[in-house]
Amino acid sequence: MTTFVIRQATADDVALVHEFISELAEYEHLTHLVVSTPASLRDALFGDHPGAEVLLAFADEVPVGFAVYFHNFSTFLGVKGLWLEDIYVRPAQRRHGYGEKILRHVARIAHERGCGRFEWSALDWNTPAWDFYKSLGAVPLEDWTIFRVTGEALEKLGTAS
Repeated sequence: MTTFVIRQATADDVALVHEFISELAEYEHLTHLVVSTPASLRDALFGDHPGAEVLLAFADEVPVGFAVYFHNFSTFLGVKGLWLEDIYVRPAQRRHGYGEKILRHVARIAHERGCGRFEWSALDWNTPAWDFYKSLGAVPLEDWTIFRVTGEALEKLGTAS
């Protein structure tokens, strides 16, 4: 019988977290967007003002997946929410229920913290993920589009008067 454990990542896990991020980017065909390093992640996740939290999942002490999440806020509900930035299970470890266990773990955290929402995004082409999320009761928000400003555009927007 496999022993499955989910635990909070610590600063000592930063290399593994970066490894998972790199693997996820490869799966999503987005490696060209990865500029994080273990050093930048150490500061961003475990420094004085952590921007997110990370869960690590292990099957028989072998790392199989991770999730990155952080709080946001709903003005309409008047309470905080939880945003799942990334969830990933290594391809060789899929079809064992690990992804569902990780997602349910994050949902439990959202519930225990009194969050009014638990949300995430999925790439349009990733139908296996869409099917998985829908099977757990999640619904896509078809009337919302995510907008993003990065790099030079963010600098211009943030420094213009």
